[in-house]
Amino acid sequence: MTPATSLFTPVEADLRLLADNLKQLVGNRHPILFAAAEHLFGAGGKRIRPAIVLLISRATMLDQEITPRHRRLAEITEMIHTASLVHDDVVDESDVRRGVPTVHSLFGNRIAILAGDFLFAQSSWYLANLDNLEVVKLLSEVIMDLATGEIQQGLNRFDAGISIETYLQKSYYKTASLIANSSKAAGLLSEVSRETVEHLYSYGRHFGIAFQIVDDILDFTSTTDTLGKPVGSDLKSGNLTAPVLFALAQKPSLEVLIEREFAQEEDLEQALALIQDSQGIQQARELAAHHAKLAIEHLAVLPPSESHQALINIAEYTLSRLF
Repeated sequence: MTPATSLFTPVEADLRLLADNLKQLVGNRHPILFAAAEHLFGAGGKRIRPAIVLLISRATMLDQEITPRHRRLAEITEMIHTASLVHDDVVDESDVRRGVPTVHSLFGNRIAILAGDFLFAQSSWYLANLDNLEVVKLLSEVIMDLATGEIQQGLNRFDAGISIETYLQKSYYKTASLIANSSKAAGLLSEVSRETVEHLYSYGRHFGIAFQIVDDILDFTSTTDTLGKPVGSDLKSGNLTAPVLFALAQKPSLEVLIEREFAQEEDLEQALALIQDSQGIQQARELAAHHAKLAIEHLAVLPPSESHQALINIAEYTLSRLF
């Protein structure tokens, strides 16, 4: 399996610059926030979101160098993503992310919430300075979507009656909105046609949904070491994802365990066994493959290039994480 980073070869130098810039953007004025940011941006994340922004920028600016505004958009995208992770970890009471301690476990909830707020505020300030109203609107909508997705997830905890459609909508808010809208924004900064801009949005939307479904499958099929968090932790916290929703249709006894919130000993182990014994994981794989295929189809509007091919490879790589 190809490691994620080798997929980013056309923008490798851009991503190195991005990593340096992110720490500087947060600045030295707030020692604790700077320490939190340094911890976050050095936590070895895959950088898939800014990589996609940079690859789309290069794929749409073939004969020209990408602009400082393209680079800033990639940085803003990663700042928004990181801010949402800091807040998510507080809400989910997660002590570890990507195998390293979370900000709130190191600095406390108060600093973590303020660090997340600070990153959202700072990303908004840099966004306004791009001087492109349409891009500002797109990325502002993302920040609303992230909150909407988190609220929706909280309200639907342990609700075995939610539909796959509701799950996909929440996945759009929590994951795909940022990728879709930043992909579209990169196209707008490159001044491509309106039709191409919409295809770039659709690429990001379908890629983001496939990416989230794969993450949700790995919660059942991966190891604690690989995940950087306990296996089945989504299910335990009442977050019902695609494998669970598909399994529920085949294993009615699963609903009883979920509705009583795994209150009895062995409930969670029993639920995990029922999911493994169903077609839920396989059906979720098929759903992820469907969205990855749609994402790739929307790239057909771009001329052939190394960056275009990398965008295809990233969508294919997302599925390969399952095998």
